[in-house]
Amino acid sequence: MNYFNLIIFAFLLYWLLVMFLDRRGILSRYNITAYGPVLMLRTQKGQRFLDRLAVHKSFWRVFSRIGLPAMLIGMLVMFIMILYVDYSLIMSFQKHTVPPPGKFNEPRNIFLIPGINEYIPLGYGIIALIVTLVVHEFSHAILCKVEGIKVKSMGILLALLPIGGFAEPDEEQLLGKKEEKDEAEKEIIPAEPAEPKKLATRSERLRVLTAGVMANFVTAFVAFILFFSILGSLSPVGDVMVTGVVSGSPAEQAGIKQNMILTGIDDIQINNSHDFLSYASTLGPGKNVTLTLVDQGMKRNISIVTVKGNETPEGVKVFNIVQGSPAETAGIKPDMILVRINNTEIKTLDDFVTFMNSTYAGQKLDVYLLSNTSANATSLVFNVELAKYPYETDTKKGFLGISYAPGESATSYSTGITIGQFPAKTYLHVLKSIPSLLNGISGWLLLFSLPIFGLSGEGFPGFTGLITNFYEPAGWAVPLGAGIFVILNILMWIGWMNFYVGLFNCLPAIPLDGGHVFRDVMTSSLSRIMGDGEKVERLSNVIAVLFAVLILMSFVFVMVAPYAAQGF
Repeated sequence: MNYFNLIIFAFLLYWLLVMFLDRRGILSRYNITAYGPVLMLRTQKGQRFLDRLAVHKSFWRVFSRIGLPAMLIGMLVMFIMILYVDYSLIMSFQKHTVPPPGKFNEPRNIFLIPGINEYIPLGYGIIALIVTLVVHEFSHAILCKVEGIKVKSMGILLALLPIGGFAEPDEEQLLGKKEEKDEAEKEIIPAEPAEPKKLATRSERLRVLTAGVMANFVTAFVAFILFFSILGSLSPVGDVMVTGVVSGSPAEQAGIKQNMILTGIDDIQINNSHDFLSYASTLGPGKNVTLTLVDQGMKRNISIVTVKGNETPEGVKVFNIVQGSPAETAGIKPDMILVRINNTEIKTLDDFVTFMNSTYAGQKLDVYLLSNTSANATSLVFNVELAKYPYETDTKKGFLGISYAPGESATSYSTGITIGQFPAKTYLHVLKSIPSLLNGISGWLLLFSLPIFGLSGEGFPGFTGLITNFYEPAGWAVPLGAGIFVILNILMWIGWMNFYVGLFNCLPAIPLDGGHVFRDVMTSSLSRIMGDGEKVERLSNVIAVLFAVLILMSFVFVMVAPYAAQGF
């Protein structure tokens, strides 16, 4: 049973338990309402705390007023993005170029549920989701207090894991919805003149609705500022990793292990795999050499005696091919080794990056690759026409579509070490440069899609796993040790999730905050043309519902289209 099936099994058991407790009346006894597998846990606690926070009314009103233009901009951006995705899919159907179904299309990856969504780690995801829900719903509740609207309860939505939060205002006051009483209640309670409730004006309602999105954006802004500030105190250890140790070799006997970072050999600094292989190729059997390695943040010098051996070919190992890229069109496959482009030898990743930085879109190249890493590797030549680089709008360099990652790129049998190269310095430099790219669309797209696509198509879940071996804290952050990675991951996920949830809530689709704001803005605009009245209200409601249906169908279309193109 795989991990996902285990989650489904646990969820079904949880649902059966919810049904049992609901039928026995146990849930209602504790003010819990069940909507299928979703539990609404309410509490009256925190009212006094909200009252104290709401004392600074001028501040909160200014705060929410700023949120309205931010929400309208987010609304426009998200709606245009949805239309663009739909248009692109329709065009790809006509051209028979619909991408095959992948993780991005799966329904579970549409929703931000840690442990279900493949891109969101469980631990950091839960922390980020809780922070996101708290700041969003607390802001709604505070603005309700500021505007004199009753907050009946607050709580969370639970479906085995937290999936949402809520502040439950008096809907009659906020949205003008009257709470219907059943017939039995009407007979028991005599008709008495009730004190009229205060109904929120349109401006008050907009301030309440925009407060949650504004809080998410502000939280994301603060978290990202802290993330990129602390990121400046991270330093790359090196780019070369020990990806394997030959059995019975001098390296194994000396205690060298997989995932150590190789930074030097004798007095030679190792900056890339070529530095190590070039030096290792000059060593004869019986040579005493000292390797400088970093093992989980600890520097070690290990001496070994070389034996007779040889090396596998140098070059850049192809890890993956970007879909629809020139490399895919030309027939380049993963695991091939790129050794030359035109007349330029490619021995290291730096050679490849340097060469590609000098290219331009439309340039035609002869790309030489080896079919595999064996001694009898077949040499292949591919004629490729470069495309426009898709990740930076202001660059002219060409795009090949090769993704590289740490892997078994070369083996030195004289030492018994297999090494792989990861662009740790380049990767960190690009991460640090994201804030400077936010003056253009490409920077925002990169930030928005960072956990999904990463910097080279593989996604960036944070500083977890093997990637942490390539970095260490520097300067003031040294006492933090490995704790710096925990802090960076928490900040990154809090920032990203608040940013994503804020944008998602901007969508003009009821019941999202953006849907209610869109309806109010539409009513206000139509009133200037048609005058106030029920006709304007009905027309605004119809338009709001149509937009909600359109957006819902767009999400369904994105999920179903790749499967439909493949004939399910």
